[in-house]
Amino acid sequence: MTEAPVGIVGEFTDPNQVTKAAQAIRDAGYRQWDIHTPYPVHGLDKAMGVKRSMLTYISFGGLLFGISNALGIQYWMGAIDYPLNIGGKGFFDWQFSIPIDFELSILGTAIFTVIGLFHLCRLPTWYNRYQDDDSFKKATDDTFVVTIDSDDDRFSAETTQDMLRRLGAKNVHLVTATAN
Repeated sequence: MTEAPVGIVGEFTDPNQVTKAAQAIRDAGYRQWDIHTPYPVHGLDKAMGVKRSMLTYISFGGLLFGISNALGIQYWMGAIDYPLNIGGKGFFDWQFSIPIDFELSILGTAIFTVIGLFHLCRLPTWYNRYQDDDSFKKATDDTFVVTIDSDDDRFSAETTQDMLRRLGAKNVHLVTATAN
């Protein structure tokens, strides 16, 4: 059994410093890296170069799916399958279907949003390669943790560690895993 490198971990204590580090890491050309924080940091996603989420489009698709199903079902039942003349109204009057249309559009949006969120976040993810590292565990308490994966094309254990140290990271170290 050999020790295979997983990546480099570095700790930051200042959110402004980790934001500047994120810009430097992005500008250095790294692609397989992440920052784990104990709370949301404003502007960090922009500094990391994270693109806009597709979740809004998925949610809008759910809205269209819900409202089209609501209108389609009501039209089919009221005008084609079982037409009844109730109170002189037409077989399908859209004005009377507004509450159902609203409810099913909200339901479709909610279902698509939850499913889309789980898919985009790759949930459920039961394991993280860094979860046994003590520095990584501090990200839930009071430390901002930068992880740069060994899968990255620009990864070099020495140069990556030196870069994180120059950016102000403390306790920079290589994380390894036992490989068969």
